[in-house]
Amino acid sequence: MINIANRIKGAFFALTHDTETISLNDPRFWRMYGNVKNSKLSEITYFTCLKTLSEAVAKLPLKMYRETDKGIQKARDKPLYNTLKLRPNRNMTATSFWATVVMIMYHYGNCFVYPLYKGNKAPELIILDSRYMRIFDDNAKILSKNGGVWYVYSEPKTGKIYKFSVDEILHFKTYMTFDGISGLAVKDILELTIDGALNSQNFIQNLYKNGLTGRIAVEYTQDLNGKLANQAIKTFEAAVDADKAMNFIPIPNGMKLNPLNLKLTDAQFLEMKKYTALQIAGAFGIKPNQINDYEKSSYANSEAQQQAFLTDTLLVILKGLEEELTSKLFTAEEIQQGYFFKFNVDVILRATFTQRMAGYAQARQNGWLCANDILEKEDMPYISAEEGGFAYLVNGNMISLKQAMNGGDKNVKE
Repeated sequence: MINIANRIKGAFFALTHDTETISLNDPRFWRMYGNVKNSKLSEITYFTCLKTLSEAVAKLPLKMYRETDKGIQKARDKPLYNTLKLRPNRNMTATSFWATVVMIMYHYGNCFVYPLYKGNKAPELIILDSRYMRIFDDNAKILSKNGGVWYVYSEPKTGKIYKFSVDEILHFKTYMTFDGISGLAVKDILELTIDGALNSQNFIQNLYKNGLTGRIAVEYTQDLNGKLANQAIKTFEAAVDADKAMNFIPIPNGMKLNPLNLKLTDAQFLEMKKYTALQIAGAFGIKPNQINDYEKSSYANSEAQQQAFLTDTLLVILKGLEEELTSKLFTAEEIQQGYFFKFNVDVILRATFTQRMAGYAQARQNGWLCANDILEKEDMPYISAEEGGFAYLVNGNMISLKQAMNGGDKNVKE
């Protein structure tokens, strides 16, 4: 009966409200967070950096683990395991959820997620609009007698005001912060640099519209009245317009055209634009090869740059996400029991088939990986225990140090 009632409510809501599913690739999605055409997102390097960071995190599987006496094990028994692995909320898969979180986090400096609990089920993680959230450090104890940090959210559609304590909101922020509470957005730190890149981008677009031609100086030996001057200007503008350019330009008697050609190389325009792109990428921690700058790259150092990207850029992001999830979604008792979240970075560092096989062979021969451990990493089915799938092997010529000190007697007790 409860499911039927919920379906009726859902159908009534759909009939009385305009609902539509919008992809992350749809420009309408980003208009909800500001007009893309007139915002920093329209600058190609800035958008590329956001895209690179968000996709890098989104493609990493998030797993729930537990520390036990037998080592670290996956906590598949918890409902929250599949929620964060597959679908954090009804509208988003895990991939789209984390891509959105990181995109908003770096564009606005902060991303706020509300865990919506329904009974004993795992919470549904709802992303809130960062533009309508205010953070208050309540030192004066105005919002609560206990003080602390509070989040006040103004719901944009209904206008209702919601107050959340620090434990009720998942607050993901950039590593750039002066108070440890609110993160700084890259677009605000590099405002002048990004604006300059936007201006240069618009300049190139306008140059294309004018047929890659600058201005024209007109020499004439007779006087022109206003009507003839305007008519001549319209003729010349139509002649150089990229959309309706003429094969020749009609010139009235007594006039001479001197094109003022603009060479971008003379003004070092391309060099300045490239330098600006590297500045923006550097603020994000993005490597040059990730914004398609391969001038000083080779296959070998591109692989090293990928490792550096993980170490220098991604690890601090992943660590912050993992700590926030673990501290807010687990109870104190569960944390004491050893539960924690961790992104699997092997997706980025995954070696070639030959390299993986060589590493597995060494681990297998040295006894710290069994056959099924290796098969699990390769997403292949297990070998049964009867066939030795869980057997750990070592070199038979190796003995312990204590046995060696006693003349190789294998009967010596460890």
